[in-house]
Amino acid sequence: MTLKETDLYSPVKAHFEGLGYDVKAEVRGADVMAVKPDEAPVIIELKTGFSLILLQQGIARQALTDRVYLAVPRWKGKAGWRMFKGNLALCKRLGLGVISVNVAEQAVQVHHDPRPFVPRKNKAKSAKLVKEFATREGDPNLGGTPAGGRVTSYRQNAVRCRAHLLEHGPSKGHVVAKATGVAQATRIMADNHYGWFMRASLGVYALTDAGLNVEIPLKS
Repeated sequence: MTLKETDLYSPVKAHFEGLGYDVKAEVRGADVMAVKPDEAPVIIELKTGFSLILLQQGIARQALTDRVYLAVPRWKGKAGWRMFKGNLALCKRLGLGVISVNVAEQAVQVHHDPRPFVPRKNKAKSAKLVKEFATREGDPNLGGTPAGGRVTSYRQNAVRCRAHLLEHGPSKGHVVAKATGVAQATRIMADNHYGWFMRASLGVYALTDAGLNVEIPLKS
């Protein structure tokens, strides 16, 4: 059965009536309006799925009241949940409430009430972001470059370590660190993220065949 927006109305109406609201449909463009004395009105926009149009409608209704909900059918399966969860996070940022409707059971679930969004800053990730910017030499990437093709400060340091071994042969980690200025040279060679390095003997690192033959772009 193909759901229609009107299929969502009855359970949504029943939910808000159960909370003591007087509920009416299609009030000057609002799909659903719920009113209780001495409270700001509630507007609920109904759609058969999340879309840009639904988000735009929700934002437009915020010019009328801060209490705006978006109501959509309950998701199906893991893929549906992941998509719903992503849209839920977006609605939280927009200050919009979110309701899912189980039409078959005539039941609703309120996942988020409308309220201003105050983002929580991740200080650790922010510090890493600033550090990456500060330690990266030059601007070797084009905006929009896929993750696998990006030049990072880590890669630039690995390239410096490789260049030293290419010129001087197997070397101790602390020697490479001092010569290149890469404080984490030993860790980079030991982790061998790019497959360029190998441990030749205790504390001594050399290049693998991959490290000897890899082509390094000039901007790396």
